Amino acid sequence: MTTTFAHLGLPDSLVQALARRDIVEPFPVQEVTIPDALAGRDVCGKAPTGSGKTLAFGLPLLVNVDKASRNRPRALILAPTRELAEQIKQDLAPLAKAADRFVFAIYGGVGYGPQKAALRKGVDVLVATPGRLEDLMEQRSVDLSQVNIVVIDEADRMADMGFLPAVRRILDRTSQRRQTMLFSATLDGDIAVLSRDYQRDPVRHETGTVDSETIDARHHFWLVEHHDRPQHTADVVAATGRSIVFTRTRHGADRVARQLTKLGIGAVAMHGGRSQNQRNRALKAFSTGRAEALIATDVAARGIHIDAVESVIHFDPPADHKDYLHRSGRTARAGASGMVVSLVTGEQQRTVRRMQRDLDLHAPIEAPRLDALHRGGHRIGDPAPEGPRRSASPTRPDVRPKKPQQRNATKGGQSVYVANLPWGATAQDIQTLFGRYGEVHEATIITDRRTGRSKGFGFVDMPQPAARAAIEALHGSELDGRDLTVRLARPRTHHG
Repeated sequence: MTTTFAHLGLPDSLVQALARRDIVEPFPVQEVTIPDALAGRDVCGKAPTGSGKTLAFGLPLLVNVDKASRNRPRALILAPTRELAEQIKQDLAPLAKAADRFVFAIYGGVGYGPQKAALRKGVDVLVATPGRLEDLMEQRSVDLSQVNIVVIDEADRMADMGFLPAVRRILDRTSQRRQTMLFSATLDGDIAVLSRDYQRDPVRHETGTVDSETIDARHHFWLVEHHDRPQHTADVVAATGRSIVFTRTRHGADRVARQLTKLGIGAVAMHGGRSQNQRNRALKAFSTGRAEALIATDVAARGIHIDAVESVIHFDPPADHKDYLHRSGRTARAGASGMVVSLVTGEQQRTVRRMQRDLDLHAPIEAPRLDALHRGGHRIGDPAPEGPRRSASPTRPDVRPKKPQQRNATKGGQSVYVANLPWGATAQDIQTLFGRYGEVHEATIITDRRTGRSKGFGFVDMPQPAARAAIEALHGSELDGRDLTVRLARPRTHHG
């Protein structure tokens, strides 16, 4: 029999509010966690981002939380980033209304005035980042002594960002008779110590590991030239749809957003150097589809909660395999599929291969192939393919032009130059395209001799009347989102 939220013990008002949002069956983390949380038990949950844990702790919290008085919230949810705090608030606010409770989020980057005003009116469930919460505590705008339910979300990220001392100071100011729920993708090290010091006989639930964030994603590693990365990124976004692109630095995020915009891709940047209003506008543009690409630094890797992200692109490789998983977890969420593309330059190959070993990810670093995005790729944990591993630069076919004195290789024929080709275009593709206008004697894609990667242009040899008809029809036409340049090839003499 299918488990429902009513079976888990939630009141009818919340069950109906969930149904109005088309949420009728609990995810695994919700199914195992909600009964214990409703009973007031301390919970230690190991679950990846995107698994549904916001409702796992949020629903029982809304059932059990009391009404707040002025400046004294009754429940507290700590989150590592502004974006995650705002997302939790948005997820819980309509459900809180059904439970006659008020949820409010406080975080840095915005003014204190509205936050202090909300606290004065009474906030039943306060969602907060540690830094802004401590600021308001020092200003005596919030008193945590009546907080008897605490949730620490993404505790491992809290540790990574250096927030655990602040989390301890905050917990020490809450009620000693509180219920404490801790959710994290990992439960060892500092997180185990936090659980030991601040939870009482916690029930532990595990519904996946950090690796499962990307278990349904297909991973591709492309060997590219450094200066070609913006074009490859634009090609992936055009081929896949809504994408998050990760860069190492804030300046890099802004630069890539400008480059993609020039290439015809709607792109917005989001990072810690932008104001909260700018970050909110960027997220809104991306979530509503006005922007196809969100360019972000690692600060956003686990603060972005947007469904239907088709692909993640690592413009700059992450620092380690954990960051790779956290970034890549923005796609393939909650059972959906997705793809992850890493752009790797020659000097980065050794570092990337080491990261692949840590991930148990057996994927070649190979020349870019757009045509393989939707039918290829490798999953984390899949066994290595039999036989020797492919080299980073796969064996290249001999596609160099033959060496007549001029490109007019066929008597009575004409050589046509075609440029701005999609990176994945093959000689057969352009032969088929030009073949609509007459016989094609030869079609050639020009590749880099060192890397074997397409240079994005080629030549087609065909009879002169057919060549002129093809030029007239195809110049300025679109192929896989690229506007083709098609003209007569200039005679070119080869020198020995």
